Amino acid sequence: MGVHLQGETDETAMSDINVTPLVDVMLVLLIIFMITAPMLHQGVEVALPQMVAAESIPMRVEDPLVLSVKTNGLIYIRDEPVHPTKLMDRLGAILDQRDDKQVFIKGDRNITYGQFIEIVGLLNEGGIQHLGLVAEQITPER
Repeated sequence: MGVHLQGETDETAMSDINVTPLVDVMLVLLIIFMITAPMLHQGVEVALPQMVAAESIPMRVEDPLVLSVKTNGLIYIRDEPVHPTKLMDRLGAILDQRDDKQVFIKGDRNITYGQFIEIVGLLNEGGIQHLGLVAEQITPER
């Protein structure tokens, strides 16, 4: 029984698959993804104004172009800060590559009305006609 003839193979040697290394790798990957997923939050933190909406407006743009305005007046296109004098140059270059010409403004609730109007004026002078305003939706209390 312990003697093997030439040409015979021992088929019982590889009948079990050791899955412990696979489980270890999967658990490590799971932990890595659980830690890094919250860090993938995109956008600039802005304290949005709140409003009560009767119903949610469906979003028709798949990848919206968001212009964020912080309390200190800094303007961001996506996550990159932009000086107001360079705003239309940067927006124009981005909008030339897009089918939709809509820009969403995500302004901090503490910016002044004057700051908001200046930005809308810059966008209007640059030929951007389709503006959307981003607000945090709250549910009405009953």
